[in-house]
Amino acid sequence: MKLVRPPYPLRSLYPNLLWRMPSKEKKIYLTFDDGPVPEVTTWVLDSLKKYGAKATFFCIGENVAKHTTVFEQILSDGHAVGNHTFNHLNGWETKNDDYFNNIEKCSSMVNSKLFRPPYGKIKRSQISILKSQFSIIMWDVLSYDYDQHVSPQKCLQNVLKFSRPGSIVVFHDSLKARKNLEYALPIALNLLTEQGFTFETF
Repeated sequence: MKLVRPPYPLRSLYPNLLWRMPSKEKKIYLTFDDGPVPEVTTWVLDSLKKYGAKATFFCIGENVAKHTTVFEQILSDGHAVGNHTFNHLNGWETKNDDYFNNIEKCSSMVNSKLFRPPYGKIKRSQISILKSQFSIIMWDVLSYDYDQHVSPQKCLQNVLKFSRPGSIVVFHDSLKARKNLEYALPIALNLLTEQGFTFETF
C-alpha cells in the first residue's frame, strides 16, 4: 500500500520534523527533489513561471556541481533551495559522521537552512544534531512521480485528492520521474490555481 499522506502516528512521533505548514489560507508548498537536472529542472522552471508559482528545490550537491547554471537559474527565478545531501544518502544506512559530512559538503554549494533527508529516512540521533542547524522538511503529499509502477494519471490523482491548505507536496525533477511529472505538474498547477490555491516557498 502506497501512503500518499504520512499517517498521523508517524508524524506525531517526529514533532521536530515539518510535515505540513500551518495555514488556513489556500497555500501549497511545492517541492522538487533530486535535481538539478538540465532536461527536467529547466522544464519545471518554465512550467512554474506560467502560473507565477514558487517552489522549493531540494538539491543533491553532486548535481549542483555538475549543473551550476541550472542551479543558478532556480535562484534567479525566485525559488528556494534546500540541502538533500551531496550523494543522496540513506540516513538509516549511513554512519552519522559520514552523513553529517555529506550534508556539510552539500552546504558548501547549497546555502540553505532547509534540509530534506533522501527517501525520508533519517535516524533520531541524526535529527537531534541537525535540528539545531536546519529546518527538516518532510511532506504532507507524496506524488509518487518517481515510481515506475504508478501511472501519470494516478500521480496526478495523488496530488489533487490529498492537497489541502498548508500541504507540502513532493515531486522530483529527475529523469526517473520525468514521464509522470510532465503529465501531472501542469494539470495540477492549472486545476489547483482554478481552486484558488497559490504556491509558496518556505
